[in-house]
Amino acid sequence: MLPRTSTAALALAIAATALPACTPAALPAATPAMQATAPATSAASGLPAVEVFKSPACGCCGAWVEHMRQAGFTVRVHETDALEPVRRQLGVPFGKGSCHTATVDGYVIEGHVPAGDIRRLLAERPDARGLVLPGMPLGSPGMETPDGHVQPHVVEQVEHDGSTRPWSTHGN
Repeated sequence: MLPRTSTAALALAIAATALPACTPAALPAATPAMQATAPATSAASGLPAVEVFKSPACGCCGAWVEHMRQAGFTVRVHETDALEPVRRQLGVPFGKGSCHTATVDGYVIEGHVPAGDIRRLLAERPDARGLVLPGMPLGSPGMETPDGHVQPHVVEQVEHDGSTRPWSTHGN
């Protein structure tokens, strides 16, 4: 599990991090929306709020956000073109990235992880960093296809040391 920090603190930490590949202009700025405190839970569902960092140009990320909202989560979106500093700050392992990064109740969620897997994570509360679904598998939430095909994929649990292990399989 990640240390509890506010979204504003995360944005400021990212902006303050000196990464050789990033220029200060490329780092996400703390917007007024990021500085506001997110509600701890969704009033209707009792689920913790999800903070999503995504590119403003990515449509599949928007579809994943809708998937999460339909599953009862309150979702706050922070648009940025500098996702790599967010991933590094949150500890997403190298090679396990996707097109958006989220946090929920102290856990990191990378990619098109199904809401059901996130609900299970929150119910079981493993001592872990979070969940990742590397890449953009067809048929995963936000990557649905007209014919309903689901490419086999594995959601992985990220341990504190950055190693991963299978959490769930889909599309078998």
